[in-house]
Amino acid sequence: MEAVHRTKVLNSFPAGDPYGSWPAEEYAARCRERGQRATVVMDLDRDSFLVVALDADGSHSTA
Repeated sequence: MEAVHRTKVLNSFPAGDPYGSWPAEEYAARCRERGQRATVVMDLDRDSFLVVALDADGSHSTA
């Protein structure tokens, strides 16, 4: 598996939120509604959910 070191992070949400990843998933859904390709990933080092941009081929952006 290839690690992505530079990813365009659109927003970050604490993993300790009582609603878990839901706030991040809802934010990503709003981004997708606006036409921006976005997904949620877990950042274990920061203990947070990140909403990140995807390239046209579905991979993480390296911008």
